[in-house]
Amino acid sequence: MESRSLRERGFTLIEIMVVMVIIAILAGMIVPRVMNRPDQARKLAARQDVASLVQALKLYRLDVGRYPTTEQGLQALVKQPVQEPVPGNWMQTLDTLPKDPWGHPYHYANPGQHGEIDVWSLGADGQPGGEGNDADIGNWDS
Repeated sequence: MESRSLRERGFTLIEIMVVMVIIAILAGMIVPRVMNRPDQARKLAARQDVASLVQALKLYRLDVGRYPTTEQGLQALVKQPVQEPVPGNWMQTLDTLPKDPWGHPYHYANPGQHGEIDVWSLGADGQPGGEGNDADIGNWDS
């Protein structure tokens, strides 16, 4: 009787293997989703930065009467431009220009190819175009 109760208390090899397979299946489904989160967070941060820069450019336009030229760039939000046309009613809109989540500067064009102005990040690779994490993120992506 005593030997029977000892056998009933333990797990069989098959039971342990079934549990291991279930854990492996769950890990296979969960780990890819968790590992992708930092990339999703960077893309979201870039979209929010682009939206903030567009809002700052709109404030600039309210103060000056027009957007900065492409040559004046986003730097016009931080420091008064010296290139023509020099704005008369200039006011500092931002303290500093943010870098994108991958450490690259944001880009600006006036007139833009996608709208009146374009503000964008080149993505993780820092090169135009690309797919996935390397895709450009701009104010036309809304």
